[in-house]
Amino acid sequence: MIGAVTKAAGFRRSIVVALCAATAMSAAAAAKPLSGRAAPQGDRPTLADAQELFYNAHYEAAAAMTLALQAADPDNLANDELRTSALLFELKALLEGTGEKDGAKEKAQALSRCAACPDLVAAFVADTRRGQVLARAALGVNPNDETALFFLGKIDLNYVWLQLGPLGRRTGWDEYWEARRSLDAVLKSSPRNVRALVARAWIDYVVDTKMPWGTRWVLGGGSRKRGVATVREAAGIPSEFFTHAEAEFALWNMQVRERDFTPATEVARRLAHDFPDNREVAAFLDAHDSSARR
Repeated sequence: MIGAVTKAAGFRRSIVVALCAATAMSAAAAAKPLSGRAAPQGDRPTLADAQELFYNAHYEAAAAMTLALQAADPDNLANDELRTSALLFELKALLEGTGEKDGAKEKAQALSRCAACPDLVAAFVADTRRGQVLARAALGVNPNDETALFFLGKIDLNYVWLQLGPLGRRTGWDEYWEARRSLDAVLKSSPRNVRALVARAWIDYVVDTKMPWGTRWVLGGGSRKRGVATVREAAGIPSEFFTHAEAEFALWNMQVRERDFTPATEVARRLAHDFPDNREVAAFLDAHDSSARR
């Protein structure tokens, strides 16, 4: 009887994964070939296909595709990090429509009205935990494993940003400190690691701009100016296509938050060239780029 139940559960999970893969591939196939790279072909999506969806702001499709990839390669930390990022941005889109300045009460109300959110939060937490377990296991074998250190820090930060942002909760401090230590360890040995620079810059920026003074001190301090300078530096370091895209998006996002619209427009033009389906970038350019409206 137990074996039958286990088989049934495994069969249901296989169906869910297959449906998610089909959904993601349909979304990818509907999109135009981007940046000179072909759209996904056949029935075997890759991590690059999921990254393409993510940076074009197709977060639901990216999350579905990473779930399918997870079934085929369950120990892939890069896929776990991308999946939690896609789920985070999917939740942000659902819950932050009334603006980032909403208080905890308003965010709790938004969450209570969101029918899809409980399942998304549960999936996010489950994938966060599996990624943390994988990374910590790798670090148990080699405490200096830079790949494991980076992905542990990045997955931890995704958890912290979900709590502080869309959910409006002041929690996740264990993950915060683990992320800070992990990313600092990566940058100590590899000071030009672009992804670690970007993630660490977000810590500086968010701690300085979102936390009261006393909390900033408890969290080790932050600096919005250092955050912006760091992502500008990271965006100028030659790197792999999607790594560079992450740095450019971080730079654009911070420049917009700083209301530094002239350089933000320059960055947005480059992003729009590489990711023409991204509606957020397109909307920004419609509002701020007079040359695009001619």
